[in-house]
Amino acid sequence: MGEFWQAVAAFPTVLFSAALVVVAGFWLLVLAGGAEPDGFDGDVDAGAFGLGGVPVAVSASLLIVLSWFTALTGSVLLARTGWPSGAVHLLGAALLPVALFGSWWLTRRIVRPLAALFPDEPGPSLHDFVGSVCTIRTGRVDAGFGQAEVAARDGSTAVVQVRRNDDSPLALGSTALLYAYDEAGAFFWVTAFDPALDPRG
Repeated sequence: MGEFWQAVAAFPTVLFSAALVVVAGFWLLVLAGGAEPDGFDGDVDAGAFGLGGVPVAVSASLLIVLSWFTALTGSVLLARTGWPSGAVHLLGAALLPVALFGSWWLTRRIVRPLAALFPDEPGPSLHDFVGSVCTIRTGRVDAGFGQAEVAARDGSTAVVQVRRNDDSPLALGSTALLYAYDEAGAFFWVTAFDPALDPRG
């Protein structure tokens, strides 16, 4: 254990050890709700370093953790060589750019598959269906009951809950317009619609 702490306190690992404490503190704040993972995205352009596609905090955390681990491993291996202290210190100084470059190279390869978990565009929302034409799939639609099938922009279909508060005739297979979404009730307000009026055909 003594060898581990000596390596942690040795240059250049000690620089990354301090940064690692900051990273751990930041993610504890995120877990406690005191910070946002993407809070630094507007301040730093990680894409300029080839680390784009994920929040800056994620790529920076990976870079720091990998740099710390690389520097720690290098420091332990150098200490075990038995070489004179002057040579160990000289190689320890060279370990800093090696750790930075190696961790940057590895971080680039890790963030590429992770980027799929952080899409730039917001995901689909039920509000996207407002203004869409749907087909009634239940025998009746009233203020308390009803379902309809609606097509999404990507061509897929979804069955949604619908309600009406007017006297428009809505029966099984009829066409209706989703004109509002009720967050509290998780349903759409619909009214009868003539398919011939649909600009999308």
